[in-house]
Amino acid sequence: MALPAEPTMQAGADLVPRILEEYGNLTRVALCEYLGPREPRRYLYNLVADYPRRGGRMLRPSLLLATAVAFGGRVEDALPAAAGLELLHNAFLVHDDIEDDSQKRRGDATLHEKHGVAIALNTGDALTHLGMRAMADSARTLRPHLAQRLLREADRMITESLEGQAIELGWRRDNPPSLDLGDYLNMVLKKTCWYTTIFPLRAGALIGSRGRFDLDRLTRFGFFLGAAFQIQDDLLNLDAYSDVYGKESCGDIYEGKRTVMLIALLRALAPGARAGLLDFLNRERSLRSATEMRAIRDDLERFGCIAHAQRVAQGLAGV
Repeated sequence: MALPAEPTMQAGADLVPRILEEYGNLTRVALCEYLGPREPRRYLYNLVADYPRRGGRMLRPSLLLATAVAFGGRVEDALPAAAGLELLHNAFLVHDDIEDDSQKRRGDATLHEKHGVAIALNTGDALTHLGMRAMADSARTLRPHLAQRLLREADRMITESLEGQAIELGWRRDNPPSLDLGDYLNMVLKKTCWYTTIFPLRAGALIGSRGRFDLDRLTRFGFFLGAAFQIQDDLLNLDAYSDVYGKESCGDIYEGKRTVMLIALLRALAPGARAGLLDFLNRERSLRSATEMRAIRDDLERFGCIAHAQRVAQGLAGV
């Protein structure tokens, strides 16, 4: 497979879409090594390939590859790490969908809706294993000490992501009434930023610079970029059309997720209304009605919570 040593794109308004397309396509080709058909197909390997083959923006591997090239590296040296990251991302999605009881993913039914929780869990575990195998395959093109550093970076990314997910799940179980923006940003730093932006930046710089760049200099930037991305994604969820967004509209409300908007609404409501919202959040998803969900969506608009989240995202993005 012939790979470009450096990006062929020129600057312009469509630069990011073109980078995502070029590096995304390279990652998809690299994924074929890990998603090839083998037995047992029906109960495992066909399902392992399901989410990756539904599409996706390839944001994370593209950011990793672009960073590696920006620091003077070769695309082929970073491709195993990019493929590993995309496999881990899909593993997280499978597990997240089970934990959130989500109904749709990338325009189709979630894996556990199609095949049951037990088989979906095992599929997510297999994706995790394949993701780490791909990370380890970086040793094919990297010096041993760099390959070991990359695995340590991946280990930290997974640890941070698990801790962030635990915080979010704990909030949904304990239903705390008085979280603030700082609580949310700390959770997002761990749950979203480390594997969406911080790790791709750090891994790409590690590979591209051959370990000569101080990776800690990228962590703060990765946090701001990742947090702005997550808040924008939360905002998009409120008005999502399933055929475009690939997930159910207002799914975060159904799932009781503590977004910037919901945290602000809990702080803005009068005590009686706040108690009613907390009661809604304390119920099982199946006991939360569409009428209640629409009322909450209206309150987010009426109390300025959506505009507040937009300002926070813009501040983090520096616009």
